[in-house]
Amino acid sequence: MYKVSFIKRRKSTQIHVGSVPIGGTAPISVQSMTNTCTTDIDATVRQIKLLERLGVDIVRISIPSMDAAEAFKLIKQQVDVPLVADIHFDYRIALKVAKYGVNCLRINPGNIGSKERVRQVVDCAKYYNIPIRIGVNSGSLEKDIQEKYGKPTPAALVESAMRHVNILDKLNFNSFKVSVKSSNVLLAVDSYRLLSKKIDQPLHLGITEAGGVRSGSVKSAIGLGILLSEGIGDTLRVSLAADPVEDVKVGFDILKSLHIRSRGINFIACPTCSRQEFDVISTVHALEKRLEDIIMPMDVSIIGCVVNGLGEAKVSTLGVAGARNKSSFYEDGMRQKERIDNNNIIDQLEAKIRAKVMILDQNNYTEANQIET
Repeated sequence: MYKVSFIKRRKSTQIHVGSVPIGGTAPISVQSMTNTCTTDIDATVRQIKLLERLGVDIVRISIPSMDAAEAFKLIKQQVDVPLVADIHFDYRIALKVAKYGVNCLRINPGNIGSKERVRQVVDCAKYYNIPIRIGVNSGSLEKDIQEKYGKPTPAALVESAMRHVNILDKLNFNSFKVSVKSSNVLLAVDSYRLLSKKIDQPLHLGITEAGGVRSGSVKSAIGLGILLSEGIGDTLRVSLAADPVEDVKVGFDILKSLHIRSRGINFIACPTCSRQEFDVISTVHALEKRLEDIIMPMDVSIIGCVVNGLGEAKVSTLGVAGARNKSSFYEDGMRQKERIDNNNIIDQLEAKIRAKVMILDQNNYTEANQIET
């Protein structure tokens, strides 16, 4: 399958959120955010661990109070993924979670308070070697900027961002990333384009408050896809009004579609028509759900008839082309003697995919050992 990506990444400095590098030549990381009450420690830990199993690189947690900060201390002890604390207004919360081991602070220096309070937060970040994310949203621009521009515009978002950047620059702090998000796709795209020419720090991409799973995924794919295809962006979060696991799935799907980063199975499936010899839609839905745990990149084609089925199967890791009663099965582009019984196609394909993963894992392990020796 054609997989070459000619995307040239924007040059950016590199920071680290815990063990995850962001910017420079680092892979584009996928983030999500908990939607549990932070003081409900058990629920928050469960959600983070689920996101970890899906491969999330970084998780953000809202810390609206000192009680939430104390809960964060216990949450941090129970998870492995790097955590970002989302903080507004109260600088003391930032100081507290920094002490408790947070890996990044999401703040806007301008709304933390006086210059002295901002300095305390920045000095704390320096002491604990914690980066900061400046997060600008079109829905919460400063009053004077709203009055100046009349409405959110790319220039307005970037002016707000640069105002916060300048605060950090004056404090000799450059370990930060910046986002300029909007629920308006084109506004967000043009804002990031403009900002990318003004700073060298990593850019955190997102279409904020994108909506439900369907509409939000479409908006995010268009907005983030445009930016990523132009080489803009170092980390991303898909913001859906849904279970945070959907954020992660869609985020990886966007990167996978652009051949920027592969994780898990890329299902190639037809939209179906009267030629289909088995129920393609239910087969794909079932396999996507059953195989969420697989992180090995591979292409699996599931086509309901031979019109496109043979061609897709020949360029996939595994493929099935629909035929009456029993369908043709391909592995590494080669047609196999064994055929797949259409009445039991889901179980059979799951078994074959898992068997292939084991083979690929073993091959990778063997190659790694040969390189070491």
